[in-house]
Amino acid sequence: MIEAQENIRESFIEEEMKTSYLTFAMSVIVSRALPDARDGLKPSQRRILVAMNDLGLSPRSKFRKCAKIAGDTTGNYHPHGEQVVYPTLVRMAQDFNLRYPLILGQGNFGSIDGDPPAAMRYTEARLTEASGAILEDLEKETVDFAPNYDGTRQEPTVLPSKFPNLLCNGSTGIAVGMATSIPPHNVGEVCDGILKVLDDPDVSVDELLTIIKGPDFPTGGIICGTRGIERGYRTGRGTVMVRARIHTEEAKKGGKKQVVVTEIPYQLNRDKVIEKIANLVKEDKITGISDIRNESDREGSRLVMELKRGEEEGVVINQLYKLTQLQDSFSIIMIALVDGKPQTLGIKALLLIYRDYRMEIIRRRISFLLRKAEERAHIVEGLRIGLKNIDEVIAAIKASPAVAEARAALIEKFELSEIQAGAILEMRLQRLTSLEHNKLEEEYDQLCRDIKGYKDILAREELVLDIIREEIREIKEKFGDARRTDIKGEVEEFSKEELIVEADMAVSLTHQGYIKRMPLTTYRRQGRGGKGVIGGDVGEEDFVAHLFIASTHDYLLFFTDQGRVYWQKVYDIPQQGRLARGRAIINLLGIRSGESITSMFPVREFDGRQLVMVTEKGTIKKTPLTDFSRPKRGGIIALKLNPDDRLVSVRLTGGDDELIIGTENGKAIRFHEKGVRSMGRTAAGVRGIRLMGDDRVKGLVVVQEEATLLTVCERGFGKRTTFGAYPCISRGGQGVINISTSERNGKVVTLTGVRDGDGLMLLTAGGKIIRMAVRSISTIGRGTQGVRIISLDKGDRLASLACIREEKLPESSGEQAPVEIETPHEEPSAEETAATEPPETAEQ
Repeated sequence: MIEAQENIRESFIEEEMKTSYLTFAMSVIVSRALPDARDGLKPSQRRILVAMNDLGLSPRSKFRKCAKIAGDTTGNYHPHGEQVVYPTLVRMAQDFNLRYPLILGQGNFGSIDGDPPAAMRYTEARLTEASGAILEDLEKETVDFAPNYDGTRQEPTVLPSKFPNLLCNGSTGIAVGMATSIPPHNVGEVCDGILKVLDDPDVSVDELLTIIKGPDFPTGGIICGTRGIERGYRTGRGTVMVRARIHTEEAKKGGKKQVVVTEIPYQLNRDKVIEKIANLVKEDKITGISDIRNESDREGSRLVMELKRGEEEGVVINQLYKLTQLQDSFSIIMIALVDGKPQTLGIKALLLIYRDYRMEIIRRRISFLLRKAEERAHIVEGLRIGLKNIDEVIAAIKASPAVAEARAALIEKFELSEIQAGAILEMRLQRLTSLEHNKLEEEYDQLCRDIKGYKDILAREELVLDIIREEIREIKEKFGDARRTDIKGEVEEFSKEELIVEADMAVSLTHQGYIKRMPLTTYRRQGRGGKGVIGGDVGEEDFVAHLFIASTHDYLLFFTDQGRVYWQKVYDIPQQGRLARGRAIINLLGIRSGESITSMFPVREFDGRQLVMVTEKGTIKKTPLTDFSRPKRGGIIALKLNPDDRLVSVRLTGGDDELIIGTENGKAIRFHEKGVRSMGRTAAGVRGIRLMGDDRVKGLVVVQEEATLLTVCERGFGKRTTFGAYPCISRGGQGVINISTSERNGKVVTLTGVRDGDGLMLLTAGGKIIRMAVRSISTIGRGTQGVRIISLDKGDRLASLACIREEKLPESSGEQAPVEIETPHEEPSAEETAATEPPETAEQ
């Protein structure tokens, strides 16, 4: 019995795994995932085209069933199953995946919506003109062949690729440890780039960028900016931002606007886009869309989004770009196989590789043609010898007992080669005519000229380049078309403002520092004397201290009682319901311990206007608005305060306005702002009004002659008085009576300028809010107590008010008839109105 020999080899597992993994990785890289830099094809794609070429499926042939094509590919060339080959075949036929499809399909080959193709037994295909150009000259020994997977036949290792496929159609693939993502380009631009490289091999990338402007995707779209293109073309790696092509239309019915998407970014699924938009609408992340439809057909994409009435289409479009893949990035990773090894290539390197490859193809083709011409010339030369000595040839043939002896006799007698002697023996008698003799001479002369031309081409590189130029111009003329993808300017990251609809909001701040914003439509307008609605669940120990109207795009300047100012955008204020308490403002602003907000001021632009501030002790200060144009998280100083003083009110002026300061006890002083010089942020200010007793300032108003001064008191009383009733004097005096305060109407809460067309929002300490029209409040004299403008619950008091324009108020179901309540107080005498003191001039 013979013992079996053991075949045991010791090996470290780390080395074995490393070797095995590298072998597997290179197999995937070379045999599956990465395209060859010369023809731009992966092995599976190349084998499909070769199999179709074997079947004679030229661009002008009949279609053949895809099952036959897939079967021949797997049977003859590809070592994998038909189910792997067919998806590759389908992709090569999809015009939304390839800029210039290589296969013309007949039947259902899938759609950009993600619909799958029909089974391969139901579809048919043939080659396109582009793939015909890729295969051209394959039979002329222009490329190397290698045995197929089972050694039964030869397959080309690369195709001649007269058509510059790699750059025109691009390629994507994921290998082991690397991936490629070469974008498609316009064939006209690529051909121009090749011609430029042929003329000037030292051309710079900058010059090439003026010729090949950027990727040209089959689905169109818009490339935003050129920085990513430049980086990708220089280094082989970059990122471009691609946007869908969107425009707005008027709907045929209803007069609404609709946003229409006609082109989407490359390799994007249309149905998934629609699904994503629908989900965003359901989640209220996009609020302006009321309906979405897919109206796409064979002519192209058309996604229609109908907008709600009054919505801004620009904001909705920005939201679509920001939140969906209608704006998406495309990575440029130009990795391809060069001499069987993966390399990252720039645009110039790819063009040079294609040029060098085509030079090799031309030389091999010319060498093939030269060999064929020389072989034919050799035969024709023998025929010419035979015709010149035809009688002797016939005699030698007749004297020979067999063909072999006849061939040997001709070779010996006329010094011919075996090929020439064989051609003479096979010559037909018709060649003996004078016409055929002339044709033979013409053919020989032409062959001599061809041979000389072929040798000249092989000897002179410039002639090879001329042939490539001619072929490239032919390709451009045959396949050239207009760009589908536009290239526009760079886009920056979307700001919040671009994604938020501009709308007026009611912003409220409670005494304990809870802030929120609410749409104006939350409240309906009521008449004077109404009970109001609950404006917020502020709790038993809190009350609403401030309310004003501002656009979502405005800045909010928050002035504190300690003379500091903080910034915040209105859209960053949390929007909550009417009964919500709000969010603690300390979580939004970096407010210092012990500070409280006394004024909130909406500003759109920091221009040349002036900010005028007044303190509780009557100090006034004016500072340019531009001094507050640089927001800081921790706030900045707005004015310097005495330890026992606090900031009360802030107003914007144009630099040539008159001002009114009002106090809690009903006094007011009117003066021109020129009496207050402009100061820096850290200045303390000057005296604005001289206060008597325990009086304190409650508000600052900019005089507008067409308006009236509205003063409201804490027990729900208020009145309007014309500005003309207040004499303009110098700042620093005691002022005149503005409203008679008593136990009945209470202390002054605030004062503001209003017009007849304005509306009001009044807030109580208990959290109730009432909306009413200014015109429902009577215009009466200075010395009166006013009329009741809001009915308060027991223990409640008026806390704040805000003025809004009439056009911002929603329609009301009707207002109550105004009821004027006169007070028994009489108008003050002229002597009382003149009781003032000269102003101070030194800063406090």
